[in-house]
Amino acid sequence: MLVHRNLLALWLLLLLHVSGSAARFNLFAHKKNPVPREGDVRLFGGGVADGRVEVYHEGQWGTVCDDGWDLAEAQVVCRQLRFPGARSVVIGKDYGTAPGPIWLDDLKCQGTENYVSMCAFKSWGTTDCSHKEDVGVICESSGSNATDGNSTYSLDHSISLSDERGQIFDSGSGCDFSISVMTATGNTEEDGTPEMASTTVCAHKAILSQFPLFNASEGTAGITVDISPACQPNFSSFIRYIYTRKMEVTYSSVQCLHWLASKFGVKQLMEDTGRLFTQILPEDASFHTQVSLYEYAVETGDIVLQENCIQYLAWNYQNLTSSPAWTQLSVQLLGALLLRSDLVVPDEYFLLWNVESWIREKGASISSEAQVDLLKRIRFPMIPAEELYNLEPNSSLYATHEAMYQKNLLKAFQFNVLLFSNLKSNPKFDKDDDDYRPRIYTAEPWSTTMTRTQNRRMHYNQYDRYNQYNQYNQFNQYNPSSKVITTPVHNSLIFKNNKIQWEANVFNNQQECSNRGVTCESFPSARLAPQSSLTEWRHILFRNRLLLMCQGTYIFQVQDFKNNMAVNGSRVPAYPCPDDQYTHQFVVRPEYV
Repeated sequence: MLVHRNLLALWLLLLLHVSGSAARFNLFAHKKNPVPREGDVRLFGGGVADGRVEVYHEGQWGTVCDDGWDLAEAQVVCRQLRFPGARSVVIGKDYGTAPGPIWLDDLKCQGTENYVSMCAFKSWGTTDCSHKEDVGVICESSGSNATDGNSTYSLDHSISLSDERGQIFDSGSGCDFSISVMTATGNTEEDGTPEMASTTVCAHKAILSQFPLFNASEGTAGITVDISPACQPNFSSFIRYIYTRKMEVTYSSVQCLHWLASKFGVKQLMEDTGRLFTQILPEDASFHTQVSLYEYAVETGDIVLQENCIQYLAWNYQNLTSSPAWTQLSVQLLGALLLRSDLVVPDEYFLLWNVESWIREKGASISSEAQVDLLKRIRFPMIPAEELYNLEPNSSLYATHEAMYQKNLLKAFQFNVLLFSNLKSNPKFDKDDDDYRPRIYTAEPWSTTMTRTQNRRMHYNQYDRYNQYNQYNQFNQYNPSSKVITTPVHNSLIFKNNKIQWEANVFNNQQECSNRGVTCESFPSARLAPQSSLTEWRHILFRNRLLLMCQGTYIFQVQDFKNNMAVNGSRVPAYPCPDDQYTHQFVVRPEYV
């Protein structure tokens, strides 16, 4: 019996220690496919260490645009996937169909980040790329499948860390930092001072020390924080987020959480809650919410929220000018809008007339210097030539700021009567001056609209001069999926008689795309194509745009064109549009290059 037991033990030892040409027992040989988590990355369509970069966000895998990529970004991807390093970036390779969205664009990494989501980027789903620009990487690998005594294996159990840290906060066990939360009750003390209610949150210095604004250093036992009554119920959840990096956010709590995040320097929470504001921006037709949020974003230093607010205001500038909030704009906000090339207006003369009206409305509250600074941001060379001749008698501020107007009118007339080659020969001419760049002009002949739905009316505007953009749709009007418009080659007067025809299409299915010989990545797809060659106009570049107007009331997306097709790679609109009821507005934008 003893011999039998010894043989059995020897057999088991041999089984666990097969070497040489025999199969080797390996505890790590079988890997389960883990459930993807927010921010995970993978390489798709290639080998073990190469492929198209894909990121997991909001329950869906999506790709990354190749704009600006170099080894720094590739290093972060490979590090997150636990490869030793990155060998190269792959541009333009076909890794197969990418059915998901393009989640990231203009990614900028230092190369030292541990996760791609830690790098700087526009915002999730904001892109002007198509899937043809999906980036790939090749990572370094060990080059051998053999396992030796020096092999290392990564065991990642961090998925449970968040919940465990949350339990530590909830229990209060070992907490060593007291936060006294003071909130005004609305009553007054006998001495006339406001009555304050106090609650205490006990936390851990080791956790809060990641954020210096808590001042949770050694020798400090706690801090006192003044919180508004509306935000007080959210404070404990905010501190718990610092432990877990997880939180349920509602629209009623988002501003309080954003304010707390900005106050204590919790940058990622501040940016992510700031993005949630984009969901409510279209809801206020008075524009008070949008303007207030912009001013709040400036106050808290949230650059992402500032851009989201000012972009919405720029796209919907014409509605803003007829809203109750228009006369309440600050000089700084109006000035910031006037710097933008994505400002959507009928034409530059409309913009000048509007700014003059705003200045008159403000009266003496706006200094002469501030008036001139705003008026200098008008792009006078972009004003239609026929309006330039009428500007002096029609302008209400010409006499007040005559020198500024004369200087810019001369600049505008030169632009309209001189060829680009003559303009460039002048040493004072700066071709990169924004004055020579168009905004998004929707006046005829530069724009045409195609409606997707029936029985819907466009926003009415009181100014008859621009009412071609605000006509009521006829009941059950049939809207064709193709239109032809004719524009000058350029908005300079010397090109007035040089015309180009453009065909605008909205394709609703693959058959319509095939009939035109184009490839569509999603539906509906929009196309704006010249009907003749543009090679004759080599000094002119057309930066055309597609505006998507929701339910005839507000613009919720502006898209670029690449190869005559509107870029819709992200499939994530900048702002929500209920029921996908929207119109397509095509805008032709010529520019000297």
